[in-house]
Amino acid sequence: MTAFAELVYEVVSHIPRGTCMTYAGLAQACGRPKAARAVGNILNKNRDFKRVPCHRVVRLDGSLGGYVGGLKKKIAL
Repeated sequence: MTAFAELVYEVVSHIPRGTCMTYAGLAQACGRPKAARAVGNILNKNRDFKRVPCHRVVRLDGSLGGYVGGLKKKIAL
């Protein structure tokens, strides 16, 4: 795992329950404001859903984006 991926997972793990962050906002919080697509690719590989709640990350327009467990599950979470 790259250092950037570890940083992305760390930042996501601190998104409070009941809130969300955009992929672009997450990229900016990680110090790479143009890396929103890279953030999405990193989160697509996340398998530790309890520690890294990637379902709390949405697109810039507020739409859900993808989720490994499916969009219905992302909505429920």
